[in-house]
Amino acid sequence: MKIQPYLTKLNSSSEYKDFTKKNSDAFMVAAFFVLDLESGKNQHVIDYYVPSKKKVAAFTLDNQVTVQMMDLMAKKAPEKLDLKTKIDLDAIQGILEDEMRNRNITDEIKKIIAVVQTIDGKKIWNLNCMLSGMGILNAHVEDYSGTVLRMEKKSFMDIVRKLPAEEVKKQMAAAQGKSATDKTEDEEVDEKIDPKELESKSKEIDKAIAAIEKEKAEIIKKGKKTEKSGSPGKR
Repeated sequence: MKIQPYLTKLNSSSEYKDFTKKNSDAFMVAAFFVLDLESGKNQHVIDYYVPSKKKVAAFTLDNQVTVQMMDLMAKKAPEKLDLKTKIDLDAIQGILEDEMRNRNITDEIKKIIAVVQTIDGKKIWNLNCMLSGMGILNAHVEDYSGTVLRMEKKSFMDIVRKLPAEEVKKQMAAAQGKSATDKTEDEEVDEKIDPKELESKSKEIDKAIAAIEKEKAEIIKKGKKTEKSGSPGKR
């Protein structure tokens, strides 16, 4: 899986050409990829920063090209990114698994949420992975050398315990397509959540983890839903 075809698709799209005409000062700052190793349903997003508006334009490249303008969440302006990377998307899994073996991590990678951006002049991959056994793996990889700068494994339950009860309830409700205010049999969500019960709802947990670990993914999804509901005739 290569990055270049998606960059070519973006550059040739009418959405991108129209955007650059209106925002001549914009420059690329990040690329965001969701690699679902089980379903094969991947997502590809490239971000451009517009200094004059202090906004980020997120171009979604799956199916037709769409763009959404979002507020810059970070206080510091992002650095410019050159997307000609040494590491391609199809190499990420192997790099992670090699380092996992070195650290005696035996879990299987189910999904990779990959973000590449420039940090202090270096091109860095920030990788968040959903593992078998309800584990979450975070790793930073330098693009030029392929060096794993850091790797840390956490369990989903550790993350749940650190979240306020209402936040856990909201994330789980969102994963099940319900409102956070809907009544449930268990009105209180606390750190005593039964792991077996959660494990039996793996699809919902995956969605909840994605929402917790990468807020941007949820922003993009919500934006798409809003666009579709507001323009029912648009394709």
